[in-house]
Amino acid sequence: MKPFRIVLLYFLLLTACAEKSNPPPLAEPPRLLSSMPADHQTEVTEGVMEILLLFDQNVTLGPSPRITLNEVLITDLRPGTGGELKLIVTPLEPAVTYTLVVPGYTVKGPTGVFLPAEIRLVFTTRTPTPPHEGLSPQAEKLLLFMREQQGKAILSGTMAHVAWNINEAEWVHLHTGKWPAINGFDYVHLQSSPANWIDYGKTTVVEAWWAAGGLVSASWHWNVPANSGEEGKYSFYWGSKPEETLFDVRKVDDPASEEYRRMIADIDKLSGYLKLLKEKNIPVIWRPLHEAAGNMGAYPGGTAWFWWGAGGPEPFKKLWRLMFERMTHHHELDNLIWVWTSQVIDADWYPGDDYVDMVGRDLYNQQAATTIKSEFTTLQQRYPGKPVALSECGSVATISVQWNAGAKWLWFMPWYDYNRTLNPGSEAFLLKTHEHAPIDWWEDAVAQPFVLTRDELPDLK
Repeated sequence: MKPFRIVLLYFLLLTACAEKSNPPPLAEPPRLLSSMPADHQTEVTEGVMEILLLFDQNVTLGPSPRITLNEVLITDLRPGTGGELKLIVTPLEPAVTYTLVVPGYTVKGPTGVFLPAEIRLVFTTRTPTPPHEGLSPQAEKLLLFMREQQGKAILSGTMAHVAWNINEAEWVHLHTGKWPAINGFDYVHLQSSPANWIDYGKTTVVEAWWAAGGLVSASWHWNVPANSGEEGKYSFYWGSKPEETLFDVRKVDDPASEEYRRMIADIDKLSGYLKLLKEKNIPVIWRPLHEAAGNMGAYPGGTAWFWWGAGGPEPFKKLWRLMFERMTHHHELDNLIWVWTSQVIDADWYPGDDYVDMVGRDLYNQQAATTIKSEFTTLQQRYPGKPVALSECGSVATISVQWNAGAKWLWFMPWYDYNRTLNPGSEAFLLKTHEHAPIDWWEDAVAQPFVLTRDELPDLK
């Protein structure tokens, strides 16, 4: 019996040690750590469809939970990992004070203990910024419509092949039966127009798109003389190679300089072409001077890609404001809705609320929905009142994945594929592959009820 007693004693000691090293979980109720929006937060962006509650432990819900927002029952409740509880709500309206109520004994921790206290959060959405003064009736109507869509719907878009056509839109329509809502044009060949191969004075393609119910976007890869000095050689890429340019944007402070005179001359020339669209009552979603910061701030040694950003944020902002003032007041272009393109790490580059109607983000080679959502949220919170769009994209997660992750862009626009859509009559045009957005990506997009195509737009004329 003695050996048996020793073994028994040893077993009891092991059990006691195990219990001591692995104590049972404490039966404590969950504790709310934070929320998004926060309690008593103001200037919450309208269109938000997700309220996040973060607890100190993972939570589940009791039977028939009655969580309400302004006394309306929330039915889409999503407990997750890391103590998260997501509440999916209808898009928040502007200028409204909301009260979220989670009754006591609704939320419980992993040990089954309920939080006995009621959770009550109060927050207020922002009052929308009115359109900048002096917009044409069509531009104001378009801007207000687009603001209303943020968080509710996303407008589809395609980018013109090179400059002045709807080739990409035709390709999408051929394979999906749907026309995108927006077609993006580009004044990249301004220095050559008018010519027999490019003439921005011939606006038929733009007029036809607008007449068919589509929205018009325009950008400007602003070419200036290349370093080589050769006649007819231009570039918008910053650098010291012969085919690049060292055009000095800092001369925006020097009206006597050749660079300044060039800036004014080009702005005036382009304004003449934009005025042709104004005369046709066509509003333009205008996105100049894009991606100015390049990789500056992204990592040590990061540089601007384009000459308009090479001088840093201050000269860039002066150039933006110069363009805005000259186009808006000198040339009286009241048909432009101004879109500033952010690199996310470029808060110092923002021209100011008075000079920007919308914020865009150009994003390539990014499949991680969480990263995309994080960038969207950052811009939405940094620029309250400004709709946020995926102004360029390529090789990114599907629109359904992005939207469901919370990246509820105002619009999306894949870049064109030079080889795929160069010639709509070619065999290449019949293929469904694409450098930036193949047809299966597009099929996912147009299948979503929240994605607007051209046929789903209201009459904005």
